[in-house]
Amino acid sequence: QVQLVESGGALVQAGASLRLSCVASGLTSSDYAMDWFRQAPGKEREFVAGISRSGSRTDYAESVKGRFTISRDNTKNTVVLQMGSLKPEDTAVYYCAADLVPGEIIRTSARSPDYWGQGTQVTVSS
Repeated sequence: QVQLVESGGALVQAGASLRLSCVASGLTSSDYAMDWFRQAPGKEREFVAGISRSGSRTDYAESVKGRFTISRDNTKNTVVLQMGSLKPEDTAVYYCAADLVPGEIIRTSARSPDYWGQGTQVTVSS
C-alpha cells in the first residue's frame, strides 16, 4: 500500500520560512518524480515544485521561484520543500505527489501524479 505522509505545515507570519517534508512508503521513490502542489480555498490545485527521479532536475512555479527549494533523498524516500520569504498568498493546503515517469521528466499537471498525500496546511499571516 502506497502512502505519502506530509508534515511541517504551520501558521507563520509573512517573511518567515517553513520546511515541509514528505515520506513515501510502499513504492520505490527513485521510480517517481516527486512534486508539491497546493490548493487554496476556492481555487484549483496548482503545481508548486517538482524534482526528477534522480534529483538532477527541478522545476518551480513562477510564483515561488527564488523562494522555495525542493530536494529529495531516495535512500530515505523523502522529499522536502524548503519555503522562504513566505507571503499571505502562499496560504494553502500543500500536497506531496508521486508521478511515475520515464527518465528525468517533471510534469506539472495536477492530473499526472499517481499518488497523493493527505495534505498539510500552511497559513501565512500578514
